[in-house]
Amino acid sequence: MKKKLIFLASLASVSTLAHAQSSVTLYGLIDVGMVYVNNTGGHSLAEMSSGNINGSRWGLKGNEDLGGGLQTLFVLESGYSLNNGKLGQGGDLFGRQVYVGLTSTSIGTVLIGRQYDSITDYPGPFEAANQWSPYFGAHPGDLDNVNGTNRINNTIKFKSLDYSGFTFGGMYSLGGVAGQYTRNQIYAVGAAYKQGPVALGVAYENIRDPNYSLYGNNATSSATASNVTNRIFSGYASAHTQQIIAAGGAYTFGAATIGGTYSYTQFGNLGTESGLASTNVGRSAMFNNAELNFKYQLTPALLLGAAYDYTRGFGVHQATYNQGVLGAVYLLSKRTDLYADVMYQHASGTDSTGGPAVAALNGLTASSTPNQMLTIVGMRHRF
Repeated sequence: MKKKLIFLASLASVSTLAHAQSSVTLYGLIDVGMVYVNNTGGHSLAEMSSGNINGSRWGLKGNEDLGGGLQTLFVLESGYSLNNGKLGQGGDLFGRQVYVGLTSTSIGTVLIGRQYDSITDYPGPFEAANQWSPYFGAHPGDLDNVNGTNRINNTIKFKSLDYSGFTFGGMYSLGGVAGQYTRNQIYAVGAAYKQGPVALGVAYENIRDPNYSLYGNNATSSATASNVTNRIFSGYASAHTQQIIAAGGAYTFGAATIGGTYSYTQFGNLGTESGLASTNVGRSAMFNNAELNFKYQLTPALLLGAAYDYTRGFGVHQATYNQGVLGAVYLLSKRTDLYADVMYQHASGTDSTGGPAVAALNGLTASSTPNQMLTIVGMRHRF
């Protein structure tokens, strides 16, 4: 009997140790709002919208302690629409993120799978639409991917340790096309610094065949037609290469934070992709984008925000987009809040289609005029 008790006690201690060294967590977020748009395709629109400030999601994440400062970790994250229960990200089951990797207390972290890119990781946090504004207020069409609309498949990512506030990393996405090593490949590098009230981030990304590797990497994407829907740059879907340089920063003083981003985006060597017509073969189209934003924690429960964004297209067509956003977030608890926003965009010049530029807030069908305004009130809950 004594030997049996000793054996059971030992077994229990091993079980407790194993439990302490590994964990799996179910988590998620629900974000839904009521939207009114003054002009989308020539008509006003009132609708319910899911995943506004943050994409509605559920996921599993876990880790296991391997000893010696080494851990394995994983994330399986699925996006969905609260309106109708459909999967997000073009119908992919784990379209938001899915990866596995190793993290070391002496080297850093290596992750493998479908992930966000370095543009989203490093300058991304300084955009208003990654803080308090809905994604409608992201840079027009999220043309620089600072808002993280497009994830990257087949990605190997490295993230460094924190060196007194300085971090860096990079990623490489394998194209996966036999006999064409560079087709659909994506690579990027980035760095960030945070010390006291100052925070900075910068990244560079090179995307081959962006219509398929970046914009067309979901289950419902086309393997032959255009996957670029926003007319601000849909006319450049035939580009061989898209390059992005982006930077962001913020300074906090008391309850206020002032921040901003800058990005340069180039769609190079137009007309390269077969089946995607272009009247500007061999040319490049470029965009400069600059955002200035401000937020103020008026009370512990109430956050106010404002942002202005300027986008200028040049090289092939000349177009300008001016955009403003005002918003407020009110915390009912640590996990539940209410929000309200209004945003407006004005366009001028000639857009990527060769026609008169019209307003096209991110995620919406373009207006039939140079102007578009959206208002939204919503609720967000985390679990």
